[in-house]
Formats: sequence, structure tokens, C-alpha cells
Amino acid sequence: MRLTSPRRPNRGLLASLFAALLVLPFGAFADWGALNMPVGVTELSSEVHDLHMRIFYICCAIGVAVFGVMIVSMVLHRKSRGVKPATFHESTRVEIVWTVVPLLILIAMAVPAARTLIKMEDFSDSEMSIKVTGLQWRWHYDYLDEGVAFYSALDAEQNLARQLGNDEGLERFGDAYLREVDNELVVPIDTKIRFLNTAADVIHSWWVPDLALKKDAIPGFINENWATIEKPGIYRGKCAELCGRDHGFMPIVVRAVEKEEFAAWLEAQKGEQVAAADTALDERSHDQLLASGESVYGVSCVGCHQKQGQGIPGMFPPIAGSPVVNGDVDSHIATVVHGIDGTPMSAFSSVLTDAEIAAVVTYQRNAFGNATGDSVQPAAVAAVRSNAALDSVPAAATDFDLPGVQR
Repeated sequence: MRLTSPRRPNRGLLASLFAALLVLPFGAFADWGALNMPVGVTELSSEVHDLHMRIFYICCAIGVAVFGVMIVSMVLHRKSRGVKPATFHESTRVEIVWTVVPLLILIAMAVPAARTLIKMEDFSDSEMSIKVTGLQWRWHYDYLDEGVAFYSALDAEQNLARQLGNDEGLERFGDAYLREVDNELVVPIDTKIRFLNTAADVIHSWWVPDLALKKDAIPGFINENWATIEKPGIYRGKCAELCGRDHGFMPIVVRAVEKEEFAAWLEAQKGEQVAAADTALDERSHDQLLASGESVYGVSCVGCHQKQGQGIPGMFPPIAGSPVVNGDVDSHIATVVHGIDGTPMSAFSSVLTDAEIAAVVTYQRNAFGNATGDSVQPAAVAAVRSNAALDSVPAAATDFDLPGVQR
């Protein structure tokens, strides 16, 4: 019987398969830019991108050279070709080469990186300063030179949509779902802005990729960075630090506008804040308090006490049927204003205004099956703020009896 050698594979077919494998990733990932660091809209972000690409190409070249030598060595110097291994041990020339060459590569990467890092820390000649304070789970912006300050949190409608736990929010809001806020940070273009980052509770991190801004916000410390935005637009970011439950719902929206538009916006903000201060203690109707309180609850309370006021067993007590909510109104207000030491209930005195606290307390006392009928006015909240006897809430007046909590 005659033995025949196996058929050799069709080289044309192999070449076609190889080409298909090379083209496949390009078809699967049409937008390669989405996988890379954004160029951004500031001079500094462009420098960071250029530095990133330069070091990336150097690393690619090193990889090609190293693996190329390995593959060539394995193919051309394999045992089946009759090649015998060398017998030398040391080579001064090789030692010098693999010491000097990596040193030169490191210098080529370190010099431009150090130059960019130094530039990131150069806050001189800043034209305006904005203090950014992180809180669970919102940001507070303070235009230090302008006397304008406000809080920025996840948009209330989107926050409510996510609580429903279905796809309605994504269908309704599109790509901006869970990325919109109630108050945008408005800044002028072509202006060197210094950002001072800190936090009021836990560590946060203020990150806007398009501006090459990322700085930790640490309680008791001030960290600084800066940006000069070159073109108008909306630039989105998020908290890049695991700051607690609902960390993923703490977006940042920066709106960059022309200087004239910013000046007009700033004047409007000043007027609104003056008007708000003038009417801060005015009485509100019961319906006004409920409507406003529902909005405040959706932003500040729903993460812990949940959409239906049911709370989270073992972590956060319910609002529905709560002895605090249905008990003495001043103790209820004090709980919201001052918080409760040793429990997850934090103080909202620096987060919410008297009017907002009055509204959310009214809402809590008249929602989720609670029916006290109370209408809490801002003046009552102001009185509790100034009453030293209510600075701390007695343990007996709370329902924060949580496992592992020591008072």
C-alpha cells in the first residue's frame, strides 16, 4: 500500500483568514476614539493626551522589539535546525547596552512628564477661583470672588427614574441618563480658573475628563488644580472615588460659555440669591411645602430612606411610621438639622436651607402613610438652629437603633 503525505493547506485560504482576523477588530470597534483618552478642550488636556500617546508608542515599540527578538530567536535558532546554544556567561557590552538603553528611554519619558506635572500645579495668574466641596451625594460650588454659591446634585426626575428599577429612564433620557444635574457649574471660556477641592464628610474625587481635571476632595484639606477652557460646550464628569452607597449617582456637569454670557448668568444668580435671602423666612402654604419637600426628599433623602419611605433594614430606618416623624416636630427638625452622632444620619444644616428643611420635614410628616397634618415653616427651622438645647437629639427620641452602632 502506498503512503501519501498529507495535503498542504491552501495558502490563499490561510492568507484570507489571517486578513479577516486583522480586519475583524476594526469592524467590531468602529469608534476607536471612545477607547482612548479624550483630547479635551484645554491646553493642559491636549498636553496630557500628547504625553499619553508618546509613552504609549514608546511602550508599543519596546513590545515589538522584545517580542520580535524572542520570536525570531525561537524560529531561527530552534533545536530542530541543529542550532546549539552559546556557552558564554558574561558580556560587558550587553550589560552596558541593557543598562544604558532603558535609562535613556526612562529619561525620554520622565522629562516631558515632569514638565506637564509641574504645569498642572502652576496656579499663578488665575483669573477666578471656585471652591468645590464634595458631600454625599452632591457637590457644592462657591464662586469665591463673586459671592455666588449653590449645590449641584443628580437631576430629581432622573433620580426618581432610577429608583423605579426599570429601563424607563434610559428610554426617556437617552445617553444623558443619570448624567444630568439640577444646577450646572457655569464657567467662562478663555479664563484661567483655579479649583479648590475639599469635602465635608468622606473622601470624594472631582473628575472631568475633557478638562484634564481630577483631584481628590479630602475633609480638612484643600487640593488645587486649574483649567482654561478653549471652547464653549457641556463637559461631563463624575465622582471618581468610592464615597459610599449611591457613589455612582454623583455626576458633574460643567457648562462653558462666552464671557459675556457668563457675566449675565452671574448677575442673574446674584439677583436670585438676594431674592431668596429676602424671602427665606416667609411662610409657605401647605401645598407649596409638600411640593418642594417631595423634590428635596428625592435628592437628599431617597438614597437612604428609599422612594416609598421604607428604609433599608439594618442600615437606614423607615420614614413610614417612624416615631421621629410622627413625634415631636422640634425633635424631628433637630434630627434633620443636626443629625445623630454615631449613626448614619448626617447633619443637613450646611446642606439644606431653612426653607428646604421645612419643606422636607413637612413632606415626611404627611407622606408614606404619615398624616400629622403639620406645616413646618422656615422660621421654625431657624429657631431650632439657634436653640442650643436641640443641638443634639436624645437617643430615646430617635429610631436609629442599628446593629453595631454605639452612641
